[in-house]
Amino acid sequence: MAWWGKVVGGAFGFMLGGPLGALLGVSLGHRFDAGASATARPDSLHHRAGDQERVQMAFFTATFAVMGHITKADGRVTRDEIALVEQLMTHLRLTQAQRALAKSLFEKGKRVDFELETVVVQLRRECHRRGTLVRMFMEIQVQAALADGRIAPQENDILQRVAHTLGLAHGELERLIERLRAAHTDSPGKPEPLSLANAYRVLGVTKHTPLPKVRKAYRRLRSQHHPDKLVSKGLPEEMIKFANEKSHQIRAAWERVKQAHPQA
Repeated sequence: MAWWGKVVGGAFGFMLGGPLGALLGVSLGHRFDAGASATARPDSLHHRAGDQERVQMAFFTATFAVMGHITKADGRVTRDEIALVEQLMTHLRLTQAQRALAKSLFEKGKRVDFELETVVVQLRRECHRRGTLVRMFMEIQVQAALADGRIAPQENDILQRVAHTLGLAHGELERLIERLRAAHTDSPGKPEPLSLANAYRVLGVTKHTPLPKVRKAYRRLRSQHHPDKLVSKGLPEEMIKFANEKSHQIRAAWERVKQAHPQA
């Protein structure tokens, strides 16, 4: 995990900068000037905007900070939401130091002075229009909001702000919430098999959608959630398991639809 090596080595501030660099620095106990300009960076530490390590660093930092902000939106963080964060860190197989950093970022996001817009604006800039990466970020945030089985109005408001700032198309967040709510209902830890109705929802279609279009939607989602593609675009390698789980859910939904349509 090269990006983590840069963090431990202290080069994070020069690589990242801005509000994300400041969040990372404070969480690590280092002082860093969020207003430091690119021209002030030593050549030995300067990286092009968009380098994979920098994108991975930005993604990790924003993920846990924004997650903390969303889960605190309704005035409290529930046990289910805390459990989801703990579960996510366990799934990601974070080291003890990485877990401590993730928890610190989560706590920073819960603060009333957290600058959501500036953080998300920088994330969008670092992602450089990599739509699949942006959508994966939103999926993680929606899943966190759904941890207690519902999305409170305050949480929905913040999700809308994040989606708008990231440049998601109108209605895309609603479709994403619908898909993830269906997957959440039939989660791997529950004994019930994936229902046909929820299989359609996971794929973002309805029972009235022609089968060729269902197949096309499935292939598009599989491509968007392909772990290797996501890592190549800047998804931190620590989050590969999350991408694998999403890919598995999409595959399971398609298999359920095929059961109902033998001609598929």
